[in-house]
Amino acid sequence: MFRKIKKTKELSSIHVIVLFYLSAAILSTILLSFDFFHEKGVELTWLDTIFTAVSAISVTGLTVVNTADTFNVPGQIALVFVLQFGGIGIMTLGTFVYAVLGKKIGLRTRQLIRIDQNRNTFAGMVQLMFQILKTILFIELIGMVILSIHFLNYFDSWQEALMQGFFASVSATTNAGFDITGSSLVPFANDYFVQFINMLLLTLGAIGFPVLLEVQDLLWGRYKNAHWQFQFSLFAKLTTFTFFSLFIFGTIGIILFEWQGFFADKSWHETLFYSMFQSLTTRNGGLATMDVADFSMPTLLLLCGLMFIGASPSSVGGGIRTTTFAIILLTIYHYAKGHNTIKVFRREIDSEDVIRSFIVASTAIFLCSTAIILLIWMEPLDNMALAFEVFSAFGTTGLSMGITADLSPFGKGIIILLMFIGRIGIFSFIFLIRGKDAHDRYHYPKEKMIIG
Repeated sequence: MFRKIKKTKELSSIHVIVLFYLSAAILSTILLSFDFFHEKGVELTWLDTIFTAVSAISVTGLTVVNTADTFNVPGQIALVFVLQFGGIGIMTLGTFVYAVLGKKIGLRTRQLIRIDQNRNTFAGMVQLMFQILKTILFIELIGMVILSIHFLNYFDSWQEALMQGFFASVSATTNAGFDITGSSLVPFANDYFVQFINMLLLTLGAIGFPVLLEVQDLLWGRYKNAHWQFQFSLFAKLTTFTFFSLFIFGTIGIILFEWQGFFADKSWHETLFYSMFQSLTTRNGGLATMDVADFSMPTLLLLCGLMFIGASPSSVGGGIRTTTFAIILLTIYHYAKGHNTIKVFRREIDSEDVIRSFIVASTAIFLCSTAIILLIWMEPLDNMALAFEVFSAFGTTGLSMGITADLSPFGKGIIILLMFIGRIGIFSFIFLIRGKDAHDRYHYPKEKMIIG
């Protein structure tokens, strides 16, 4: 994978990362186009195959075909491998293969790993990749065992229960949103055990790899020494607090908006689990225990906002990310209080991170707004459903109001582009389209502007 990296020095690291993901999407398209992976009599158009491949490599979950009816068991296993590449990261898996082959991982490759994982430092980069890989595979294995055993209550054979458990565990952990039940988790709408396990897997995949590794270090350190002192990083504190705050906010919001609507004839526990699951899965999971089209307009707008924010940085998720949202809110709050610096958890946010956060959010708003306008202009479909589709694609969420398969080739192309941008990250997209760094050799006199 890294053989020709030295030959791409004229390309920036961002360009190389994008080329890797683009190559992965093309290879996935070719792989999923083979009839060997399809059910008998099923024929996929090239556009639908591309859509499925990009949705899988970006771990989005939007589909134009029914996965269970389209792909046979070998095809579903092939799809799982694509989800792994998209979820864990091409550079992570590539590093693992490269190290197993005994190859030296140079500075250029470490730079690519750093960008792919959205990290700020080179320190311990290769070791980090191995930790991430081991942690995610361990989580998926435990999830597969638990779900497979439980699914014996639903399916006729242990082979089918195992396949369902395997696919569901990988899909949930990578926040992919794909399913082979044919109707997501709707058949388990009243099975709170299945929902709880899936919510746990979704959380572990979306909260951010650095957070998982810090928790792992804490537990391992306490195991070896009960009095061991451990200090969580600002990233772990801020992203975890924001992640669960949004989860609680979304849950309460859905309950309030649907109290006299979808939940009118539901019990308190049904209401609670529907709300919790939708609040969490909307942030990136893409799995569903009900049809989101049954929700009211206020709830749908709330879900669009949650999809736009997305998951945490250095995770399997998309969107503008939780830290971006948190820094923007903190900036507004501190500015309103008359403060010139942003302080949180006894730390001060770097001014460059504040600027980056507003750039990411502004660019994302522009992209999503443009996509919504184009789709409303070209597609004879419900406007709310089109907007929902856009936010779902950008946030690599995978939820839909049921219009994905009805989109025209133009509409599918827009969604494919959004899914790809959502996977590589909005900041990587900005670096991709910008020119070379230009250092100003002179400055003009500064002048104050009237703002607001």
